[in-house]
Amino acid sequence: MDGYTSSELLSILAMQGFAGISMFSVLLLMALGLAIIFGQMGVINMAHGEFMTLGAYTTYLLSHIATSYGFLNEYFPLAILAAFAVAFIVGYLVEWSFIRFLYKRPLDTLLATWGLSLILQQIFRSIFGAREVSPDMPDWIMGSFDLTDLIQIPINGVFVLVLSIVVTALVFMFLNKSHWGIQVRATVQNRMMANAVGINTAKIDRLTFAIGCGVAGVAGAAFTTIASTGPTSGSLHIVDTFMVVVLGGAGSLVGTIVSAFTIAETDSIMSFFMSGTIAKVLTLLMVVGVIMAKPEGLFPSKIRK
Repeated sequence: MDGYTSSELLSILAMQGFAGISMFSVLLLMALGLAIIFGQMGVINMAHGEFMTLGAYTTYLLSHIATSYGFLNEYFPLAILAAFAVAFIVGYLVEWSFIRFLYKRPLDTLLATWGLSLILQQIFRSIFGAREVSPDMPDWIMGSFDLTDLIQIPINGVFVLVLSIVVTALVFMFLNKSHWGIQVRATVQNRMMANAVGINTAKIDRLTFAIGCGVAGVAGAAFTTIASTGPTSGSLHIVDTFMVVVLGGAGSLVGTIVSAFTIAETDSIMSFFMSGTIAKVLTLLMVVGVIMAKPEGLFPSKIRK
């Protein structure tokens, strides 16, 4: 840190901290979907990153349609809904076609979804090419706020943060306050008893998996505001997403938020003062150290056994 004045160092920490918040928002959205699928259903979904990519490409396609028909400034909220809908439908079909045969076989779900991720990557490559693409953004999401002469807060980062807060609140309401959430938790805790009292657990599984994929699609729409998208964009973030879920505690919403913030901020700030690879290694060592001390994560779920 030699060579920086105290004001420059504070400005760097503020800018890197806000860059970390943007990444935290995308990681949180991805991890929310994975926490639903992995934490609630026990499915190791290695294709979760590709559902994020699916949402990002949906946004890209809609931006072209919006440009052609002259509603570029209004299309992005529609793109978020479309990204959720497309990922939801594909997730629903995936669960129906083969995931439902693999429950209670986590290693098989890992291999099956890993194969699915490779298939989806090749489909993306065949349709959109190997180069990364970026959708056209509406004017209101571009630019920045100038807090000081050295600190600028990008508007797209603020938008992604607000979006992640809204989606997190909706997921919390869905899991804890809705009749459907009660059925999900009953199915997770005791499937036989849930069946016995008339809950259609197969339907619960299908829609829960689809909703987790849909949230990943929303993460993809948010991702397009801060980075370009390629066929392997999702796979580049799947390890970080699993780290968030495992560090926070599978199925814990509070743990997911805390761990996503910790990992994103640690990686963002350290990557400025050292190489990105060393920052990743140090972040991974921190996560491993915490998991060794607390194997069930920072906020383990309280499940009656």
